Amino acid sequence: MLGEVLKEIEQRSRFVLTSHARADGDAVGSTLACGEILRLMGKQSDMVLFGGVPRVYQSLPFSERIAHAERVNGSYDAAIVLECDSVQRTRIEGLENHFLINIDHHRSGRAFANVNWIDPKAVATAEMVYKLAKQAGVKISAEIATCLYTAVLTDTGAFMFEGTNQHTFELARELVLAGADPVRCARPIYFGHSTAKMRLLGLALSALQREGPMAWIWATQEQMERTGAKEEDCEGLVNYALAISDVEVAVFFRELPDGRFRVSLRSKGKLDVAHIAEEFGGGGHGCASGCSVDGPLHAAVESVLGKIRAVR
Repeated sequence: MLGEVLKEIEQRSRFVLTSHARADGDAVGSTLACGEILRLMGKQSDMVLFGGVPRVYQSLPFSERIAHAERVNGSYDAAIVLECDSVQRTRIEGLENHFLINIDHHRSGRAFANVNWIDPKAVATAEMVYKLAKQAGVKISAEIATCLYTAVLTDTGAFMFEGTNQHTFELARELVLAGADPVRCARPIYFGHSTAKMRLLGLALSALQREGPMAWIWATQEQMERTGAKEEDCEGLVNYALAISDVEVAVFFRELPDGRFRVSLRSKGKLDVAHIAEEFGGGGHGCASGCSVDGPLHAAVESVLGKIRAVR
């Protein structure tokens, strides 16, 4: 499928690039790198993300090129959707009117586009973008390498998720040799939190619940408003519950303005949480997945934990 994707890109001149809403490191890094690769191929491209670039990724090269948009209005030859299982999940209107190219590495990836390149063996969508550049004969600059390394770093849970292996570090090594600085990539992600996020974390951990190898925490709309936290401040909070030594599965419930809950699931490897997320229309990785469920909180907790109990 790589060859088909490259063929479609070579035949076209103007692109719009995007990824899922609530963009994470792989979404941002892959989009930025792909946009620069297209530029070096002599193509024109616009990059848009619903919600824009989260604070911890704003130091990445080219991040200022990403527009915060809810609709695409330009005339494009194709839309490239990265690390996303549907047009709807981008939350950007107008994409469906274009020729769609889908590049994704999730096992739960869906063939929704005109051309679909889905490779669950890839450690991150960034690895696929890296292969695209190599196939196109584009030199990996230090800036591109920085974007791709950040994507790999975050999507592997700082090289801790199941599936991290020799190949993962070979890719990381190639990106470092191309100019990515591991320290500069990691620092804003792991030491760049807001005060509001720390206060929200404190509230979440103070109410942490346990049941055998499971742990779960939550954040309500009232807590978000009280601490001044933004949606992006919720990223990674679930990992603090997973950090408990005898916890195998952790869940974070984030109340949304409409009363539903965004659910983040994490596992140390014994349980494939992607299967749980898929039960609710979500998806992701075996060790890191997400979905949305109806509230109120007690109902959301029971519905998700019930699925976990049934399979663990």
